[in-house]
Amino acid sequence: MVHRLILLGSVFLPLMIQQSQAGPCTQEIDGAQAQVDARIDSAAGAGRAGPESTAALLRRQPTPASIAAAEQKLGEGKPEEAALAALARARAADAAGDRAGCDEALAMVRKALAH
Repeated sequence: MVHRLILLGSVFLPLMIQQSQAGPCTQEIDGAQAQVDARIDSAAGAGRAGPESTAALLRRQPTPASIAAAEQKLGEGKPEEAALAALARARAADAAGDRAGCDEALAMVRKALAH
């Protein structure tokens, strides 16, 4: 009886475990994300400095939103923002299995990074 249970378990267990599968362009998205991250890191160190805000003078840590707002005031970060938005579209297309949509979004990432 125990052997039957083990046999049944070994047959049905793989069917019960849902495996996550990569989409049609997951690897390309990962590569593009690394390029965008490197571009953001590079731009962060090379950008102009702006005046400190009142919150910064009170020793409060910046949030991603406050950093983005400060960069926008300085006119920086636009290509990176476009690249991140295109990456989000590529991920959505990848999750839907839409290779053409993913390729189109990745082309927009490359175009944004070219500026």
